[in-house]
Amino acid sequence: MRRRTFLTGLGALGTMGLVGCGSSKSDGEYVADPGSLQVYSAQHENLTKAWVEAFTAATGIKVQIRKGNDASMGHQIVAEGSASPADVFLTENSPAMTLVERNKLLAPLEEETRRQVPANLTPSSKAWTAIAARSTVLVYNPSKLPKADLPKSLMDLAAPEWKDRWGCAPGGADFQAIVAGMLAGQGEQKTKDWLGGLKTNARALQNNIATMKSVNAGELPCGVIYHYYWYRDQAGTKEGSGNTALHYFRNQDPGAFVSLSGGAVLAGSKKPAEARKFLAYVTSKAGQQVLVDSQSMEYAVGTGVTSTPALPPLNTLQAPPVDPFTLNSDKVTTLMTDAGIL
Repeated sequence: MRRRTFLTGLGALGTMGLVGCGSSKSDGEYVADPGSLQVYSAQHENLTKAWVEAFTAATGIKVQIRKGNDASMGHQIVAEGSASPADVFLTENSPAMTLVERNKLLAPLEEETRRQVPANLTPSSKAWTAIAARSTVLVYNPSKLPKADLPKSLMDLAAPEWKDRWGCAPGGADFQAIVAGMLAGQGEQKTKDWLGGLKTNARALQNNIATMKSVNAGELPCGVIYHYYWYRDQAGTKEGSGNTALHYFRNQDPGAFVSLSGGAVLAGSKKPAEARKFLAYVTSKAGQQVLVDSQSMEYAVGTGVTSTPALPPLNTLQAPPVDPFTLNSDKVTTLMTDAGIL
Protein backbone atom coordinates (compact mmCIF):
# COMPACT_ATOMS: atom_id res chain seq x y z
CA MET A 1 0.00 0.00 0.00
CA ARG A 2 1.23 3.51 -0.75
CA ARG A 3 2.80 5.21 2.27
CA ARG A 4 0.44 8.20 2.11
CA THR A 5 -2.66 6.00 2.18
CA PHE A 6 -1.29 3.80 4.97
CA LEU A 7 -0.51 6.81 7.16
CA THR A 8 -3.96 8.25 6.47
CA GLY A 9 -5.48 5.00 7.71
CA LEU A 10 -3.36 5.04 10.85
CA GLY A 11 -4.17 8.68 11.42
CA ALA A 12 -7.83 7.75 11.69
CA LEU A 13 -6.98 5.72 14.78
CA GLY A 14 -6.81 8.90 16.77
CA THR A 15 -10.57 9.27 16.44
CA MET A 16 -11.40 5.83 17.78
CA GLY A 17 -13.78 5.85 20.68
CA LEU A 18 -14.92 3.40 23.27
CA VAL A 19 -18.45 2.12 23.64
CA GLY A 20 -20.13 -0.80 25.30
CA CYS A 21 -19.66 -2.62 28.58
CA GLY A 22 -16.39 -2.15 30.47
CA SER A 23 -15.01 0.61 28.24
CA SER A 24 -12.53 3.13 29.61
CA LYS A 25 -10.43 6.12 28.60
CA SER A 26 -7.20 7.67 29.83
CA ASP A 27 -6.29 11.07 28.37
CA GLY A 28 -8.17 10.12 25.21
CA GLU A 29 -6.10 6.97 24.71
CA TYR A 30 -7.48 3.46 24.46
CA VAL A 31 -6.90 1.39 27.58
CA ALA A 32 -7.83 -2.28 27.38
CA ASP A 33 -9.67 -3.60 30.42
CA PRO A 34 -8.08 -6.99 31.17
CA GLY A 35 -11.37 -8.17 32.66
CA SER A 36 -13.32 -7.60 29.42
CA LEU A 37 -13.43 -9.32 26.06
CA GLN A 38 -11.80 -6.97 23.56
CA VAL A 39 -13.78 -6.45 20.34
CA TYR A 40 -12.15 -4.33 17.64
CA SER A 41 -15.09 -3.23 15.54
CA ALA A 42 -15.41 -1.43 12.21
CA GLN A 43 -19.11 -2.29 12.09
CA HIS A 44 -21.75 0.38 12.70
CA GLU A 45 -21.69 1.44 16.34
CA ASN A 46 -25.39 0.90 17.03
CA LEU A 47 -25.33 -2.65 15.69
CA THR A 48 -22.12 -3.56 17.53
CA LYS A 49 -23.53 -2.20 20.80
CA ALA A 50 -26.75 -4.14 20.28
CA TRP A 51 -24.80 -7.37 19.80
CA VAL A 52 -22.60 -6.67 22.82
CA GLU A 53 -25.48 -5.83 25.13
CA ALA A 54 -27.47 -8.90 24.10
CA PHE A 55 -24.40 -11.17 24.42
CA THR A 56 -23.51 -9.83 27.88
CA ALA A 57 -27.12 -10.21 29.02
CA ALA A 58 -27.12 -13.83 27.81
CA THR A 59 -23.69 -14.86 29.11
CA GLY A 60 -22.57 -12.38 31.76
CA ILE A 61 -19.32 -11.84 29.82
CA LYS A 62 -18.17 -8.21 29.83
CA VAL A 63 -17.15 -6.73 26.49
CA GLN A 64 -15.10 -3.64 25.60
CA ILE A 65 -15.35 -2.20 22.10
CA ARG A 66 -12.64 -0.37 20.24
CA LYS A 67 -14.25 1.49 17.35
CA GLY A 68 -12.63 2.46 14.05
CA ASN A 69 -13.05 2.07 10.30
CA ASP A 70 -12.12 -0.94 8.21
CA ALA A 71 -8.73 0.32 7.00
CA SER A 72 -7.52 1.73 10.31
CA MET A 73 -8.66 -1.26 12.35
CA GLY A 74 -7.15 -3.79 9.97
CA HIS A 75 -3.81 -1.99 9.88
CA GLN A 76 -3.90 -1.46 13.65
CA ILE A 77 -4.22 -5.20 14.26
CA VAL A 78 -1.42 -5.92 11.78
CA ALA A 79 0.80 -3.29 13.44
CA GLU A 80 0.10 -4.77 16.89
CA GLY A 81 0.71 -8.29 15.62
CA SER A 82 0.58 -11.14 18.12
CA ALA A 83 0.67 -8.58 20.95
CA SER A 84 -2.69 -7.07 19.95
CA PRO A 85 -5.19 -6.77 22.81
CA ALA A 86 -7.93 -7.69 20.33
CA ASP A 87 -9.84 -10.90 20.92
CA VAL A 88 -12.44 -10.44 18.15
CA PHE A 89 -12.40 -8.43 14.93
CA LEU A 90 -15.62 -7.26 13.25
CA THR A 91 -15.59 -5.49 9.88
CA GLU A 92 -18.04 -3.69 7.63
CA ASN A 93 -16.42 -5.10 4.48
CA SER A 94 -14.28 -8.18 4.00
CA PRO A 95 -11.01 -6.76 2.51
CA ALA A 96 -9.88 -5.53 5.95
CA MET A 97 -10.44 -9.01 7.34
CA THR A 98 -8.50 -10.55 4.48
CA LEU A 99 -5.60 -8.19 5.24
CA VAL A 100 -5.43 -9.48 8.81
CA GLU A 101 -5.83 -13.07 7.64
CA ARG A 102 -2.96 -12.78 5.16
CA ASN A 103 -0.75 -11.69 8.03
CA LYS A 104 -1.62 -14.98 9.77
CA LEU A 105 -3.25 -13.31 12.76
CA LEU A 106 -6.58 -15.19 12.82
CA ALA A 107 -7.42 -18.30 14.82
CA PRO A 108 -9.15 -21.20 13.05
CA LEU A 109 -12.92 -20.74 12.93
CA GLU A 110 -14.97 -23.33 14.78
CA GLU A 111 -16.98 -25.55 12.45
CA GLU A 112 -20.16 -25.11 14.52
CA THR A 113 -19.98 -21.34 14.07
CA ARG A 114 -19.23 -21.67 10.37
CA ARG A 115 -22.26 -23.95 9.90
CA GLN A 116 -24.56 -21.20 11.21
CA VAL A 117 -23.95 -19.26 7.98
CA PRO A 118 -24.67 -20.67 4.48
CA ALA A 119 -21.58 -22.05 2.74
CA ASN A 120 -21.90 -19.57 -0.15
CA LEU A 121 -21.36 -16.74 2.34
CA THR A 122 -18.19 -18.24 3.82
CA PRO A 123 -14.73 -17.47 2.40
CA SER A 124 -12.90 -20.43 0.91
CA SER A 125 -10.15 -20.03 3.52
CA LYS A 126 -12.73 -20.74 6.29
CA ALA A 127 -10.72 -18.52 8.65
CA TRP A 128 -13.59 -16.12 9.35
CA THR A 129 -17.33 -15.89 8.86
CA ALA A 130 -19.83 -13.46 7.43
CA ILE A 131 -21.87 -11.66 10.10
CA ALA A 132 -23.94 -9.36 7.83
CA ALA A 133 -24.20 -8.38 4.15
CA ARG A 134 -24.89 -5.30 2.03
CA SER A 135 -25.65 -4.91 -1.67
CA THR A 136 -24.30 -2.43 -4.18
CA VAL A 137 -27.10 -0.36 -5.75
CA LEU A 138 -27.56 2.64 -8.02
CA VAL A 139 -29.62 5.38 -6.38
CA TYR A 140 -31.22 7.61 -9.01
CA ASN A 141 -33.54 10.59 -9.33
CA PRO A 142 -36.34 9.69 -11.77
CA SER A 143 -36.88 13.37 -12.61
CA LYS A 144 -33.27 13.56 -13.81
CA LEU A 145 -32.79 10.03 -15.06
CA PRO A 146 -35.84 8.14 -16.39
CA LYS A 147 -35.94 4.45 -15.60
CA ALA A 148 -35.67 3.61 -19.30
CA ASP A 149 -32.31 5.39 -19.48
CA LEU A 150 -30.65 3.61 -16.55
CA PRO A 151 -27.26 2.05 -17.26
CA LYS A 152 -27.40 -1.67 -18.00
CA SER A 153 -24.15 -2.30 -16.10
CA LEU A 154 -22.01 -0.57 -13.52
CA MET A 155 -19.23 -0.74 -16.10
CA ASP A 156 -21.25 1.59 -18.39
CA LEU A 157 -20.61 4.52 -16.05
CA ALA A 158 -17.06 4.79 -17.42
CA ALA A 159 -18.42 5.73 -20.87
CA PRO A 160 -18.20 9.40 -22.02
CA GLU A 161 -21.97 9.89 -21.97
CA TRP A 162 -21.93 9.55 -18.16
CA LYS A 163 -19.54 12.45 -17.57
CA ASP A 164 -20.72 14.61 -14.64
CA ARG A 165 -23.83 12.46 -14.27
CA TRP A 166 -23.01 10.25 -11.31
CA GLY A 167 -21.35 10.31 -7.91
CA CYS A 168 -19.71 8.01 -5.39
CA ALA A 169 -17.51 8.07 -2.29
CA PRO A 170 -14.21 6.61 -3.55
CA GLY A 171 -12.32 7.40 -0.35
CA GLY A 172 -14.44 5.05 1.77
CA ALA A 173 -13.99 1.36 2.55
CA ASP A 174 -17.50 0.67 1.22
CA PHE A 175 -16.72 1.83 -2.29
CA GLN A 176 -13.24 0.30 -2.27
CA ALA A 177 -14.81 -3.06 -1.45
CA ILE A 178 -16.98 -2.68 -4.56
CA VAL A 179 -13.84 -2.03 -6.61
CA ALA A 180 -12.19 -5.06 -4.99
CA GLY A 181 -15.14 -7.16 -6.15
CA MET A 182 -14.75 -5.74 -9.65
CA LEU A 183 -11.03 -6.53 -9.63
CA ALA A 184 -11.69 -10.12 -8.55
CA GLY A 185 -14.42 -10.65 -11.15
CA GLN A 186 -13.34 -8.51 -14.11
CA GLY A 187 -9.56 -8.52 -13.87
CA GLU A 188 -7.01 -5.76 -13.53
CA GLN A 189 -7.18 -4.16 -16.98
CA LYS A 190 -10.96 -3.73 -17.03
CA THR A 191 -10.86 -2.38 -13.50
CA LYS A 192 -8.10 0.11 -14.39
CA ASP A 193 -10.09 1.27 -17.41
CA TRP A 194 -13.21 1.70 -15.30
CA LEU A 195 -11.33 3.67 -12.66
CA GLY A 196 -10.04 5.95 -15.41
CA GLY A 197 -13.66 6.56 -16.40
CA LEU A 198 -14.58 7.20 -12.78
CA LYS A 199 -11.83 9.82 -12.49
CA THR A 200 -13.16 11.60 -15.59
CA ASN A 201 -16.89 11.17 -15.09
CA ALA A 202 -17.85 10.95 -11.42
CA ARG A 203 -18.20 13.50 -8.66
CA ALA A 204 -16.30 12.37 -5.57
CA LEU A 205 -18.41 12.78 -2.43
CA GLN A 206 -17.70 12.28 1.25
CA ASN A 207 -19.72 9.13 1.87
CA ASN A 208 -22.76 7.08 0.88
CA ILE A 209 -25.19 9.44 2.61
CA ALA A 210 -23.75 12.50 0.88
CA THR A 211 -24.04 10.68 -2.45
CA MET A 212 -27.69 9.79 -1.82
CA LYS A 213 -28.55 13.32 -0.71
CA SER A 214 -26.87 14.83 -3.76
CA VAL A 215 -29.01 12.62 -6.01
CA ASN A 216 -32.10 13.41 -3.95
CA ALA A 217 -31.47 17.16 -4.37
CA GLY A 218 -31.16 16.78 -8.15
CA GLU A 219 -27.48 17.77 -8.14
CA LEU A 220 -26.64 14.46 -9.83
CA PRO A 221 -28.87 12.02 -11.73
CA CYS A 222 -27.48 8.95 -9.93
CA GLY A 223 -24.86 7.55 -7.59
CA VAL A 224 -23.34 4.28 -6.42
CA ILE A 225 -24.03 3.37 -2.77
CA TYR A 226 -24.89 0.44 -0.53
CA HIS A 227 -28.56 -0.39 -0.20
CA TYR A 228 -29.12 0.09 3.51
CA TYR A 229 -28.52 3.85 3.59
CA TRP A 230 -31.55 4.29 1.34
CA TYR A 231 -33.75 1.87 3.28
CA ARG A 232 -32.89 3.52 6.60
CA ASP A 233 -33.88 6.92 5.27
CA GLN A 234 -37.04 5.52 3.72
CA ALA A 235 -38.00 4.03 7.08
CA GLY A 236 -37.63 7.46 8.66
CA THR A 237 -38.35 10.95 7.35
CA LYS A 238 -37.27 10.25 3.74
CA GLU A 239 -35.54 13.62 3.90
CA GLY A 240 -32.49 12.34 2.07
CA SER A 241 -34.15 9.88 -0.32
CA GLY A 242 -37.73 10.99 -0.97
CA ASN A 243 -37.02 12.00 -4.58
CA THR A 244 -35.05 8.87 -5.43
CA ALA A 245 -35.41 5.20 -6.32
CA LEU A 246 -33.03 2.23 -6.33
CA HIS A 247 -31.80 0.25 -9.30
CA TYR A 248 -30.45 -3.27 -8.77
CA PHE A 249 -28.17 -4.35 -11.62
CA ARG A 250 -28.49 -8.11 -10.91
CA ASN A 251 -27.31 -10.54 -13.68
CA GLN A 252 -24.00 -11.10 -11.83
CA ASP A 253 -22.95 -7.61 -12.86
CA PRO A 254 -20.13 -5.91 -10.90
CA GLY A 255 -22.85 -3.49 -9.80
CA ALA A 256 -24.65 -6.36 -8.08
CA PHE A 257 -21.68 -7.02 -5.80
CA VAL A 258 -22.66 -8.11 -2.29
CA SER A 259 -20.13 -7.20 0.37
CA LEU A 260 -19.84 -9.35 3.47
CA SER A 261 -19.14 -7.99 6.92
CA GLY A 262 -16.71 -10.34 8.63
CA GLY A 263 -16.12 -11.69 12.10
CA ALA A 264 -13.08 -13.55 13.40
CA VAL A 265 -11.20 -14.57 16.52
CA LEU A 266 -7.62 -13.33 16.80
CA ALA A 267 -4.89 -15.96 17.10
CA GLY A 268 -3.34 -13.99 19.97
CA SER A 269 -6.61 -13.67 21.92
CA LYS A 270 -6.15 -13.72 25.70
CA LYS A 271 -9.74 -14.92 26.07
CA PRO A 272 -10.17 -17.41 23.21
CA ALA A 273 -13.09 -19.31 24.75
CA GLU A 274 -15.08 -16.11 25.34
CA ALA A 275 -14.15 -14.82 21.89
CA ARG A 276 -15.45 -17.98 20.25
CA LYS A 277 -18.67 -17.70 22.26
CA PHE A 278 -19.13 -14.11 21.10
CA LEU A 279 -18.71 -14.95 17.42
CA ALA A 280 -20.96 -17.99 17.80
CA TYR A 281 -23.60 -15.73 19.32
CA VAL A 282 -23.37 -13.08 16.58
CA THR A 283 -23.94 -15.71 13.88
CA SER A 284 -26.63 -17.59 15.81
CA LYS A 285 -30.37 -17.12 15.23
CA ALA A 286 -30.56 -14.96 18.35
CA GLY A 287 -27.62 -12.79 17.28
CA GLN A 288 -28.85 -12.41 13.73
CA GLN A 289 -32.29 -11.44 15.01
CA VAL A 290 -30.56 -8.69 17.00
CA LEU A 291 -29.26 -7.39 13.66
CA VAL A 292 -32.76 -7.43 12.15
CA ASP A 293 -34.31 -5.78 15.20
CA SER A 294 -31.62 -3.07 15.27
CA GLN A 295 -33.09 -1.61 12.06
CA SER A 296 -29.59 -1.42 10.60
CA MET A 297 -31.21 -2.55 7.33
CA GLU A 298 -28.20 -4.75 6.61
CA TYR A 299 -28.88 -8.30 5.47
CA ALA A 300 -28.94 -11.05 8.06
CA VAL A 301 -26.74 -13.97 6.98
CA GLY A 302 -27.53 -16.58 9.62
CA THR A 303 -29.37 -19.71 8.53
CA GLY A 304 -33.08 -19.54 9.31
CA VAL A 305 -33.20 -15.78 9.95
CA THR A 306 -35.26 -13.53 7.67
CA SER A 307 -33.94 -10.05 6.94
CA THR A 308 -36.09 -6.95 7.29
CA PRO A 309 -39.15 -7.49 5.01
CA ALA A 310 -38.58 -4.17 3.19
CA LEU A 311 -35.41 -5.58 1.58
CA PRO A 312 -35.49 -7.68 -1.58
CA PRO A 313 -34.35 -11.17 -0.53
CA LEU A 314 -30.59 -11.63 -0.65
CA ASN A 315 -30.90 -14.69 -2.87
CA THR A 316 -32.72 -12.64 -5.55
CA LEU A 317 -29.92 -10.11 -6.09
CA GLN A 318 -27.95 -12.31 -8.53
CA ALA A 319 -24.61 -11.12 -7.17
CA PRO A 320 -21.39 -11.97 -9.02
CA PRO A 321 -19.78 -15.16 -7.65
CA VAL A 322 -16.79 -13.50 -5.92
CA ASP A 323 -14.91 -15.36 -3.19
CA PRO A 324 -14.43 -12.77 -0.42
CA PHE A 325 -11.05 -14.36 0.39
CA THR A 326 -9.77 -13.06 -2.97
CA LEU A 327 -10.58 -9.40 -2.31
CA ASN A 328 -7.36 -7.40 -2.17
CA SER A 329 -7.59 -3.99 -0.50
CA ASP A 330 -3.90 -3.17 -1.00
CA LYS A 331 -4.13 -3.72 -4.76
CA VAL A 332 -7.30 -1.63 -4.97
CA THR A 333 -5.64 1.23 -3.10
CA THR A 334 -2.70 1.10 -5.49
CA LEU A 335 -4.94 1.12 -8.57
CA MET A 336 -7.08 3.97 -7.26
CA THR A 337 -4.01 5.99 -6.28
CA ASP A 338 -2.44 5.43 -9.71
CA ALA A 339 -5.69 6.62 -11.31
CA GLY A 340 -5.52 9.85 -9.29
CA ILE A 341 -8.65 9.05 -7.31
CA LEU A 342 -7.03 8.73 -3.86
